[in-house]
Amino acid sequence: MTTLGNEPVLETAGTVGIVRHEGAAASSASDDRPKAFTLRRLNVVLISTYELGHQPFGLASPAAWLRNAGANVVTQDLSRQTLDDSAIRSASLVAFYLPMHTATRIAIALIPKVRLLNPTAHLCGFGLYAPINAEFLRKCGISTILGGEFEEGLLSLANRLYRDRDAFGDAPQVEPEVSVSRQQFIVPDRSGLPSLIDYACLNLGNGRQATVGYTEASRGCKHLCRHCPIVPVYNGKFRIVQRDVVLEDIRQQVRDGAQHITFGDPDFFNGIGHAMEIARALHREFPELTYDATIKIEHLLKHQEHLPELRDTGCLFVTSAVESVDDTILTYLDKRHTRADFVRAVELLREIGLNFAPTFVAFTPWISLEGYEDLLLTMAALQLIDSVPPVQLAIRLLIPAGSRLLELPEIQACIEEFDENALTFRWTHPDERVDRLQRDIAAFVQQALTDRLDRYRIFWGTWQLLRRAMGKMPNFPDVTPRPAAPVPCLTESWFC
Repeated sequence: MTTLGNEPVLETAGTVGIVRHEGAAASSASDDRPKAFTLRRLNVVLISTYELGHQPFGLASPAAWLRNAGANVVTQDLSRQTLDDSAIRSASLVAFYLPMHTATRIAIALIPKVRLLNPTAHLCGFGLYAPINAEFLRKCGISTILGGEFEEGLLSLANRLYRDRDAFGDAPQVEPEVSVSRQQFIVPDRSGLPSLIDYACLNLGNGRQATVGYTEASRGCKHLCRHCPIVPVYNGKFRIVQRDVVLEDIRQQVRDGAQHITFGDPDFFNGIGHAMEIARALHREFPELTYDATIKIEHLLKHQEHLPELRDTGCLFVTSAVESVDDTILTYLDKRHTRADFVRAVELLREIGLNFAPTFVAFTPWISLEGYEDLLLTMAALQLIDSVPPVQLAIRLLIPAGSRLLELPEIQACIEEFDENALTFRWTHPDERVDRLQRDIAAFVQQALTDRLDRYRIFWGTWQLLRRAMGKMPNFPDVTPRPAAPVPCLTESWFC
């Protein structure tokens, strides 16, 4: 379970004053393109602090662009490696990959050490949470902010540093803070990153595990969910990674031992044709390889005719950000599905034979103890206890700077001042019992995972905490029998 303080971290949205570029890419990234500048002797360090147990595509992709231009690139995944002080000391550019809230907070804590090791290096923050937190990141010493399709911006920055030593340090940024230009990707370069066996694996039950690779077939999203970090950056747009690049990236990971692939797209069905072509090609070439993907409830229902083919091409499970079973809360979050839609999606996937991994924002300013009870009872009734990572039972809504949630009067009424250390607006539930329950469940789940309790035991422990908070006897609700077959899942929990 990932926590900072006593809070599980939730991906949310927000941005202020973003400089945006939405045109086509100014240049191609193909291997044979002419190079206006060779970056030979330019030392670059790309740092990932945390990305849910995946070997980070967000380092491998820009590393390929920069190495292709001649730069000397060191990639550091600090979730699996120790910071290379010597590489930092010799770097002209140190760039932090910030795809989520947790990664950003860890990176901010690391900046003073990097600055002490190398006072003259140019510091960059790139990824979804860079523009969202641009103002504070600049206070911390980050000079360049790149969101959206960041590879082209990183290459531009590197060229600028190579040409002009005055661009080092705190030189003003000339690249757009956000670009959603259509890039021609190149195959990610994963050399220098830890082996796939060092990352989260697929738990198949009964002691069986599989090595997991990770790739992205698209970025951005067509939809405008109010709490999502993608929305203020991509504003309803999505961009594909070309099919030949995705397939070659998978090939190189299979050569490195991958037996299962996680597609990290915000929604695999944003481009249904693109997604299905990749799934078919993947299965033709690697018929034994399995995969998982994230798909909205709305898209599961809209494109349900494609679900049997997902199953037949090796999809083991689908993750979906359900968030709530309360229609009022779903409306506040602008999720564009209902409780009934969620129930129908569960039934549909079960009929087809696809496992389902729903995620939730369990604690919001609008949830009540009775509402939380309804969430747990719904999970039990739908036989989802084994399908929901326990961290989901404790997730508390985070409201970062510029979040679309701030549009809601109901949010304005409950938030406190912005907490720069936590990178979020603090909020207090009108019923103090709900906030206390969230803290108790977060602590319990964290300890239970440390003690390696299974999901059923964690669920029942959570139920007992709830019943005590409600002043009721900790009896157990009637539930359907536990599924006989193990539910496949990753060993490091996904959450949104």
